[in-house]
Amino acid sequence: MKKLTFYILVSLISLGAVSCASGSRSSMGGEVTGVSATAWAEPTPYGMVLVSRGSMKVGPAEADSAWNLPADPRGISVDAFWMDETEVTNSKYKQFVFWVRDSIIRERLADPAYGGNEEFKIEEDREGNPITPHLNWNKPIPWRNANEDEERAIESVYRINPITGVKELDPEQLNYRYETYNHTEAAKRKHRLNPARREYNTDKPVPTDVPVISKDTAYFNDNGEIIRETITRGLTSDYDFVNTYIVNVYPDTTAWINDFENAYNEPYVRMYFSHGGYNEYPVVGVSWEQANAFANWRTDFLRRSLGREGVYIEPFRLPTEAEWEFAARAGVNDNKYPWEGDLPLTEEKGCFYANFKPQEGNYVQDGHLITSRVGTYSPNDFGLYDMAGNVSEWTSTAFTESVSKLTSDMNPEYRYDAAKEDPYRLKRKIVRGGSWKDVAHNIRSDIRMWEYQNEQRSYIGFRCVRSQIGFARGNKLKK
Repeated sequence: MKKLTFYILVSLISLGAVSCASGSRSSMGGEVTGVSATAWAEPTPYGMVLVSRGSMKVGPAEADSAWNLPADPRGISVDAFWMDETEVTNSKYKQFVFWVRDSIIRERLADPAYGGNEEFKIEEDREGNPITPHLNWNKPIPWRNANEDEERAIESVYRINPITGVKELDPEQLNYRYETYNHTEAAKRKHRLNPARREYNTDKPVPTDVPVISKDTAYFNDNGEIIRETITRGLTSDYDFVNTYIVNVYPDTTAWINDFENAYNEPYVRMYFSHGGYNEYPVVGVSWEQANAFANWRTDFLRRSLGREGVYIEPFRLPTEAEWEFAARAGVNDNKYPWEGDLPLTEEKGCFYANFKPQEGNYVQDGHLITSRVGTYSPNDFGLYDMAGNVSEWTSTAFTESVSKLTSDMNPEYRYDAAKEDPYRLKRKIVRGGSWKDVAHNIRSDIRMWEYQNEQRSYIGFRCVRSQIGFARGNKLKK
């Protein structure tokens, strides 16, 4: 009996029911207060504005028989995200192109077949332990006073134009390789590595079949050609959800001729991307695939500068169709355009709100023939420029006639990663906003259009978004 009494007394003391002492309670017991976390504020991304979470009815609210446009309003909600205040410019895209150029040069400066300088590639840590080889960006390229081998490595990414005799970048070499992890497919129950966690219904047996997955991969063959494949196989590890892409990043400058038959657009082919006078104009001639490659590079570029804190950064990406429309219409159900009213110009003064084609054959009535410098016209209430006209913009959303029926009403998104062997119609992506060549109806923010993901047009560009983390301070705009 004495032994039992002792055990009870010890248990009561450990629970705090019996105590003769006063003061603070032990941190190992008492109330559940939660686990503290290190405070971290997301820096305001350069050139972006914050679109607060909100809801609206997307799609046309009224039928338009003249354009065979049915009324199809649908309520959706989206979470907060950062968005580029302007379309990505030639200047910003050039930074990407030059980074790819410099990475190739650094690789060759380290290659024994060219420069053979090991300082351009890091293969060991400070203690001499082997690590994953990566380029040393702290080592400057010897643009001046290069020795013979270094000059050969640098000159290898250029070519002499056979017609003009001018030295220029060789677009064929400017390929960017990157990998992405498909979180959506990896998170699905049917793709879990542990079969017991694929089916929660205990009335059913544990699945015994091996899930089949598809992943994209790309590599260079022995002839230096890019080979793209979609592999379908049984699930073996988390790595099966890593997709590899190799994308040529140089814009198709010939789009200015190929988009318009019997038109003299040669000056734009020669100058639009290369001449500094067009630096602040929106980049065009970029495919959906190239726009995604830019977003991936932009993410890595920022994360490297932030060091360990870079892991907290959400990736840059193309906006979903729902995000784009919510941002363009400033979250206002009555807005067909990024501004109030049904006209693309002011009624009183006749001033244009956007760069588009006001009349048949008259591109210049708004003051511009082709694209205009980004930010030329006033922003919408969210602080976003050129959400109508100038250039149409890629979204991440795949196109299908019934896309509105297939998506959730919360952060809606329809994603389809088309395999190389898929029919071409499955490779359509939604573009929004209309462009400098479109009439007023086609620059409306409540209607969708599409283009094939590998097409490069003189009237399609893009801008990036990034999901917001927490409650960072920034240009938080309200309608």
